[in-house]
Amino acid sequence: MKPTHIEHIGIAVNSIDEARKYYEDVLGLECYAIEEVADQKVKTAFFMIGQTKIELLESTDPEGPIGKFLANKGQGIHHIAFAYENVDAALSEAGEKGINLIDKTSRKGAEGLKIGFLHPKATMGVLTEFCSK
Repeated sequence: MKPTHIEHIGIAVNSIDEARKYYEDVLGLECYAIEEVADQKVKTAFFMIGQTKIELLESTDPEGPIGKFLANKGQGIHHIAFAYENVDAALSEAGEKGINLIDKTSRKGAEGLKIGFLHPKATMGVLTEFCSK
């Protein structure tokens, strides 16, 4: 199973309001959605560039995954997300190939997508997300 495209690049930021200034004023992109994903303890903001999105990730809890990432590594690229027709099938196939999965089955993500993560220790240090509509 192959991805159809890069769905988005997730970037951890201390403040969406501050980071938006760069993406809007300098790059000329438009934020088209802001959403909180309570179970992941994160607030997201999305920008479209071509077929790919930039997802800004602001922690809503210092003990959440983005809060811990920011505390350990600071602001920057958090993950890359690949779009698949069927995220559960893609996760299953990756697991069968020996990839350590954070999510064995999909869960609900921002924008109503089904998402699942592969462990960065199995992907050369890059947190990888699979997603589908």
